[in-house]
Amino acid sequence: MRTLSARTTALALATAATAAVLTTVSGADAAVGDPSAAGRPLDWGPCPGTSSDPRQECATLKVPLDHRDPDGKRISLAVSRIASERPHERRGVLLLIPGGPGAPGLDRPTTYGKRLPQSVRDAYDLVSFDPRGLGASTRADCGLSTADLSLTAARPWPAADGSIARNVTTGRRIADRCARNGGALVRSLSTVNEARDIDSIRRALGERKLSAWGTSYGTYAGSVYAQMFPERTDRWVLDSNDNPDPERVGRGWLANYAVGVEDTFPDFAAWASAPDSPVRLAGTPAGVRRRVLDLADRLDAKPLAWPGANPPELNGNVFRQSVLTALFSRNNFEGLARLIVDADAGKVPGAIPPDPGQDIAAVSLATLCNDVEWPRSLPGYARDVAASRKSHPLTAGMPVNVSACAFWHDAPRDKPVRITDQGPSNVLLVQNKRDVATPYREALKLRRAYGDRARMVSVDAMGHGAAYTGGGGSACADRRVTDFLLTGERPAGDITCPAVPGQGPVSSMR
Repeated sequence: MRTLSARTTALALATAATAAVLTTVSGADAAVGDPSAAGRPLDWGPCPGTSSDPRQECATLKVPLDHRDPDGKRISLAVSRIASERPHERRGVLLLIPGGPGAPGLDRPTTYGKRLPQSVRDAYDLVSFDPRGLGASTRADCGLSTADLSLTAARPWPAADGSIARNVTTGRRIADRCARNGGALVRSLSTVNEARDIDSIRRALGERKLSAWGTSYGTYAGSVYAQMFPERTDRWVLDSNDNPDPERVGRGWLANYAVGVEDTFPDFAAWASAPDSPVRLAGTPAGVRRRVLDLADRLDAKPLAWPGANPPELNGNVFRQSVLTALFSRNNFEGLARLIVDADAGKVPGAIPPDPGQDIAAVSLATLCNDVEWPRSLPGYARDVAASRKSHPLTAGMPVNVSACAFWHDAPRDKPVRITDQGPSNVLLVQNKRDVATPYREALKLRRAYGDRARMVSVDAMGHGAAYTGGGGSACADRRVTDFLLTGERPAGDITCPAVPGQGPVSSMR
C-alpha cells in the first residue's frame, strides 16, 4: 500500500522553528570577520559513507564552543565541498546553507549540486556543512524519550477537545531534559552562532567573500550572516523565505503553518477532486476539505492501531500532521490521497514514518528556544489555540500552542539580529506564492526588511522551494537565479514568474 514516504515526513522537520547587535557587529564578531585572522587550512579527504558523489570531499573544522571565548573549548564542524568542475572558470565558493533548523548539510554538494546547471558548477566550489550539534559535527543530545521524539510531541498538537494540558506537561518534560542533559552545546545552539560558524568556515577556506544559496530556515541564517558580516557576502540567493521579525523569530515560523496549510490545501483539494485524478476523493474541492476534516474528527474519537509507529496509532493529530507534511510538495499528493482512502476504510497504515534522531531534535528545539524569549502565559496560549481552531481548522490550534520553549531554562544569550536595508545590494529572494512552511505574505516581510538590498522573484506555484527544484519547476526562476550567480545581474525590480504548468492560481475554499 502506498503511504507518505519517510523522506516526506523527515522534510517536515525541515521543519517544524533591540541592542547594538541588531544592526552592527559586536567586538567578538568583528574579530571573527577579520580576514587577517586566517584559520588553519582545511585538510580535505574522503567523506564518510558511500552515498556521496565521489568528487565530494570532507574536512573537520574546529570552532569555539563559545565564540566570545575563542581560546576556550572547541567543537567540530563537518564541512564538505565539490570543487569547481572547470577551475580556470572558478569565481569563488557557493555556500549551501541548510534549512531546519535541524537539517544536515554535509551531502548538499552532492544532492543539491545535481540540481544546479553545469555553468554554476563550473563557476563555484559547492560547499556545505553539518551545523553545530548535527550529524558528523559534534552532536547535541537532550536525552529525550522515544515518545517525545515523535513529530506529534515535538509539534504541540492540542487534545481533541482543544485542551493544552498534555502539551504543558510534555513541554515542561522536554525542557527539563534538555537542561539536564544538553550541557553547554545545547545552550550554544542559535542562529547567531551559526552565522559565526559560517564565518569561521569562510576564513578556513581562505575566501574574502562567500556567495550563498540558503533555503527555508537557511534564508534566516543567511540573512543573519549578511547583516552581521555584510562585507563578506558576494551573491546571496535566499529561497523559501522566513519572516525575520526579531520579536518572534521561530515562534512566528511555527504560527505560520496555520496560514501555510490554508494557502496550499486548495492545490491538493483541486487535484483530489479533478475527474482525471488517480485518487479522486470528492467531486469538488470543498468536498475534499470536508472529507479531510471529517476523517480527522473520526480519528480523534477512534484511532487506528499502527503497530511499530510512534505513537502506535493513527489518531486525528497524526493524520493532521500527515496532511501538513504532504503539502510541502505536489509529489506527495497521491500518497496523501491513498492514506485518506485507506484510513476511511479502517485499514492500518503501511510504511512507518521515522522519528528524528536525538541530534536533529535537540538542534531544532534549542535553536528555536535560544533565538528569542517565548511567552510564558499558559492562559494566553489557551486563548490563542481556541481562536486558531476556529479560524484554521486544518491545523487545529497547533501552530500557536505552548511548547518546550515556554519552559526553557536559559534566556537567549544574543539578541535577535534585525535585518535592515543597510548593506550591499546583492540579495536575490525567490519565493513560491503558495508555500506551507514559509507563506508568501510572511516572505514579503523579509523583502521589505531588506529594502533596496534585495530583489524578489515570485513564482505562481505551490511548494516549498522555488528554484532548481527539478522537472516541473519554474524555468523562469531557475534562469533568474542562474543569471545572478553567473553575472551578478538582478532584475531591475521585483518580478513574478508565470504559473508553472499544472500549478496555476487556485481559489481558496475558506
